Amino acid sequence: MSLFQVYPLQPIAITKALGSHVWDDKGTEYLDMYGGHAVISIGHTHPHWVKRIETQLHAMAFYSNSVIMPIQEELAAALNKISAKQDYQLFLCNSGAEANENALKLASFHTGRKKIIAFSKSFHGRTSLAVAATDNPSIIAPVNETDNIIFLPFNDVEALTDCFAKQGDEIAGVIIEGIQGVAGIYEATNIFLQTIRALCDKHGAVYIADSVQCGYGRSGKFFAHDYAGVNADIYSMAKGMGNGFPIGGILIAPHIKAKFGLLGTTFGGNPLACAAALAVLEVMEKENLMEAAAEKGKALIESLKNSKGVKAVRGKGLMIGFEMEAGLEDSRKVLLKDYKIFTGEAKPNVIRLLPSLSISNAEIELFLKGLKEATAQILNKTV
Repeated sequence: MSLFQVYPLQPIAITKALGSHVWDDKGTEYLDMYGGHAVISIGHTHPHWVKRIETQLHAMAFYSNSVIMPIQEELAAALNKISAKQDYQLFLCNSGAEANENALKLASFHTGRKKIIAFSKSFHGRTSLAVAATDNPSIIAPVNETDNIIFLPFNDVEALTDCFAKQGDEIAGVIIEGIQGVAGIYEATNIFLQTIRALCDKHGAVYIADSVQCGYGRSGKFFAHDYAGVNADIYSMAKGMGNGFPIGGILIAPHIKAKFGLLGTTFGGNPLACAAALAVLEVMEKENLMEAAAEKGKALIESLKNSKGVKAVRGKGLMIGFEMEAGLEDSRKVLLKDYKIFTGEAKPNVIRLLPSLSISNAEIELFLKGLKEATAQILNKTV
């Protein structure tokens, strides 16, 4: 049996990982500046994370959500503390797409409405409604197509205000990434998020803060949306939540009431996933990783702005995108092939950095040195 080929694969087989480094099956070491799409939040195979999962595995790996799960309540309390979203409710699931799917469905249940506002270049997942709200027609199957999604320009206050003025009584919710990841690292402005909050309040709609990639401390705050100084009604989470163990969830404001059968999941919130998620929060707090992300990210952004060949730098904390000048389109390939550094990409010509929040200053310097040498290598070949 062959694998269903849906990804263009690098010819590298990773078999070992630790901290901000990975090794292939030949023993070659690589610096990981991408963290598997922002998934690795506290470092590969962090010893506390491994121990937490191992201890839980010996106690119990799984039982259904038909019984009380104390470890779920423990995770909810820990999230309440670190996120500062007092009195919010937690629903656990398995992935970012599933988190957004449940958030969108809950907004529709709560309001009794069908229309959802999403934005240009958005990415919210690959499941039915989440992919319909994603601005990429190539990944939307005919069965996912719906007239219930309204796409508006990102950061356009006037277009948003006009849409609510015309259709406010039909809009169930607004879903927005605090920092767009797949699009190439674009921040939602504070005034735009504040306008979403005000318009949702005025028209009775639900503000959904997609924090799947830009959440969990990556921006220097727990949610990137927090920079705007307003609270969303629902926050979706995943990626960095489990440091590689599949888990997702939504934080739900207290005015949205639960009822039996409204949402459901078989594997969501299983004991192993909760153990992994608790380990992440414990390490984040003990090692001050949120503050580290803010400080190291700020310094890295400044260094990139002063790097030869870099023409634009965007992002906050350790969620960074930078564009290379014309002629340097192969920088990412050269970084991987010749300097053994993993980075991410977004088209056109954007390199994305989503390293572990525990990355060291020395490792950041190693990346900057590799970028400098890769740039010089490419320029020398074209002279």
